[in-house]
Amino acid sequence: MSQENESSVHDILTKVDDNTWEVPANFKPGMNVPGRIFVSKTLLDILEKETIDQVANVASLPGIQKYSMAMPDAHLGYGFSIGGVAAFDKHEGVISPGGVGFDINCGVRLIRSNLSEEDVRPKLPELLDALFEAIPSGVGSKSRRKVNDKELDDIFVHGVRWAVENGYGVKGDISHCESNGTMPGADPSKVSIKARKRGRPQIGTLGSGNHFLEVQYVDKIYDEEAAKAFGLKEGQITFMIHCGSRGAGHQICTDHLQVLSQASKKYKITLPDKQLACAPAESEEAQDYFKAMTCAANYAWVNRQVIMHWSREVFDSFFKEEFGDLGLDLVYDVAHNVAKLEKHTIDGEVKEVYVHRKGATRAFPAGHPEVPEDYRNIGQPVIIPGSMGTASYILKGCPAAMELTFGSACHGAGRVMSRKSAKHDLRGEEIQNELKAQGIIVRATQPSLIAEEAPEVYKSSSDVVDVVHNLGIATKVARVLPMGVVKG
Repeated sequence: MSQENESSVHDILTKVDDNTWEVPANFKPGMNVPGRIFVSKTLLDILEKETIDQVANVASLPGIQKYSMAMPDAHLGYGFSIGGVAAFDKHEGVISPGGVGFDINCGVRLIRSNLSEEDVRPKLPELLDALFEAIPSGVGSKSRRKVNDKELDDIFVHGVRWAVENGYGVKGDISHCESNGTMPGADPSKVSIKARKRGRPQIGTLGSGNHFLEVQYVDKIYDEEAAKAFGLKEGQITFMIHCGSRGAGHQICTDHLQVLSQASKKYKITLPDKQLACAPAESEEAQDYFKAMTCAANYAWVNRQVIMHWSREVFDSFFKEEFGDLGLDLVYDVAHNVAKLEKHTIDGEVKEVYVHRKGATRAFPAGHPEVPEDYRNIGQPVIIPGSMGTASYILKGCPAAMELTFGSACHGAGRVMSRKSAKHDLRGEEIQNELKAQGIIVRATQPSLIAEEAPEVYKSSSDVVDVVHNLGIATKVARVLPMGVVKG
């Protein structure tokens, strides 16, 4: 970071503790609350000033509670920063698509197995080829299962339950998804014909961008009790699926942004950035968006569920005859981009608020009723993916998250280089060969996709996770390392 930028960032922020920095409420006119940015000194040194501006802009929206926040993986996004968290009063606040993002319920799930690294390593190239063949990936990729309009409505309303009832999984998968893989209140009538058209052929597809399917092994256990509850042990094979609501979610966001841009004017909401288009939470415009967003969130859970089902079939065909039951159980599935109506204690009073998590993970602690029963004594699994060449982490949600961040943690490593710059500066074939030398095999539709998501375009996942661990928002349970990656 340049000395000029370092000076400007440090001039703006007030240090609260080693991992917490405040954006004062007088930093910009119109701020209703201060901002809170959770970063270490190392991460602060690579934080863009524009991200601080976005945190301050969000702080000016009506009805915001306590703080406008940014998690340690924060970087510049559409309106809200990626890694942004904000809660708005149910009655006096707003709902904003910019606080969710275009890839509604982009999220990640982790599946464990009874296999060891030694079982899988000899067959890894062939396994990745089979996964790459089985799971459609890339821009505009089409599914092996095109659904009709009636099925699409069922997916929008019933989420993962639709998938399990149609043979794509088992009942136990449902309770191991955030919100049981189905948010209530979805209304397919609020989804446009164009969004439906984009959604019908894409169930069970990875898409592109930073989406992936990764075969991993558990490298380190930090918390034996929690790891046992999550069914994790050292040397064990896991795989992780990261993707979202595909074209349907993108179109739903696009459609409703147009409506809410007009609604902001109608309700005379002063916006410091037009990308923060919003409407009063109880207005028809905001509720229409929320009902359509819920459809996309439920679609995304089905998408990851179907990908998991087809991946289980691939693993079974490779290993079941030799190893018997592979124990391919879903550890957990978390949303990264979503708005939810939740109850939180604010200044001693329990209030209902719309929590916007945009590139952030819910991190509810032990005892919370929304944590699955078999994890309720431990806390919610919090899954933090790294990049293709770096570690991913499994953490558990802790009580400090409810006090500091409306029950939220980071969602990944966070970019330090744009996709455009990465494609210009890096060569996919070189990255692929470098990873291969480290024992990591990558399959992708195009080399440029590998360049876009090269390990060096991301912050250190370890640095990011250390911040939430040290703050006590979510603490480390296990670390997994990549062996093979199917790139979306």
